[in-house]
Amino acid sequence: MRPPAPPSPRDWLDWPFFEPRHRALCERLDAFVASPALGAIDHSDADASCRALVRALGEAGLLEAAVAPPESGAEGIDSRSVCLARETLARADGLADFAFAMQGLGSGPIAVAGSPELKATVLPKTRSGEWIAAFALSESDAGSDVAALACAARRDGGHWRLDGEKTWISNGGIADVYVAFARTGEAPGARGISAFVVHPDDPGFSVAERIETMAPHPLATLRFDGCRVPASRMVGTPGEGFKVAMRTLDVFRASVAAAALGFARRALDEALDHAVSRRMFGGALADLQLTQAAFGDMATEIDAAALLTYRAAWRRDVQRLPTTREAAMAKMAATESAQRVIDRALQAFGGRGVVQGEIVERLYREIRALRIYEGATEVQKLIVARELLKSRRKDPAP
Repeated sequence: MRPPAPPSPRDWLDWPFFEPRHRALCERLDAFVASPALGAIDHSDADASCRALVRALGEAGLLEAAVAPPESGAEGIDSRSVCLARETLARADGLADFAFAMQGLGSGPIAVAGSPELKATVLPKTRSGEWIAAFALSESDAGSDVAALACAARRDGGHWRLDGEKTWISNGGIADVYVAFARTGEAPGARGISAFVVHPDDPGFSVAERIETMAPHPLATLRFDGCRVPASRMVGTPGEGFKVAMRTLDVFRASVAAAALGFARRALDEALDHAVSRRMFGGALADLQLTQAAFGDMATEIDAAALLTYRAAWRRDVQRLPTTREAAMAKMAATESAQRVIDRALQAFGGRGVVQGEIVERLYREIRALRIYEGATEVQKLIVARELLKSRRKDPAP
């Protein structure tokens, strides 16, 4: 069994963003991180590990932070709790963070716009860890440009028939419930997309290909070949799918930044411990001014990213204001800075840093995808600029 990550001091919990319940949640998260559930993770069998992690997270009651109760909708999700959970789990193991986050993202559209029947059917089972959820939006030619998706759905009596493919789908191949987005044609572009709940035993559904990545987790291409879905499983109304997808991503985008924070904090901790103990040139690696300068940069970048991340979450939870710009800033800053922090940490380890199985080597592989999924860094820049220009055009000229 792999030893658990040592507890991380959280002096930032004293920031005014947090309440006593958030500190209590962190105590529960620390207990989970120290439990056998994380020690038993097998990265060579990501499918089995994710199934076990989802069950364990559900049994520990931690999925309640990511999956809304049926009666509340998306308003039942506390962004600060999701962020604290992702930061803590990512610091311990990227697969644990993945298992937690995908339950929230996969069930998010149902919490946002699902019918009472869909909420009552899907959310309790996802929240308990009985079902694994997936968010099926991306296609080979429609990743950042969601409006370009080609998967189509047409009405067929009391059903909808879906045709097309989805790719890069997290939990693809192991999910019990997918929210799939397809073009229904009410209007051109983004306004003609709808969302549907699909189960793996629905006629016409198949897993076309499993995808192996540098940081293993369940990922697949899905195929819909005349896949029949009851009309009652549409999420929201026809043509509302794009709006549902964006509202869901807005809820969880800041939490991607939190996961990057977890990776970065673990990298800094590992580098500090190594630098103090590594003997070099008659002293310790930590005595060298270049090492100290690197640590100064790393710590400052982490705190700056943390402030942006928890500001976005607090703004949504407490002020009840839109966070499109703030979440995009947090996601961009945290993922890009975490990449730099982890790279510097690996550099401090020298040749040992690139050995498979070293913690910094694993972190180096895990951070890379965060700069791409749920909106690549370049897209976040465009979102921030768009929001700035929108506000300026509304303001009267001085």
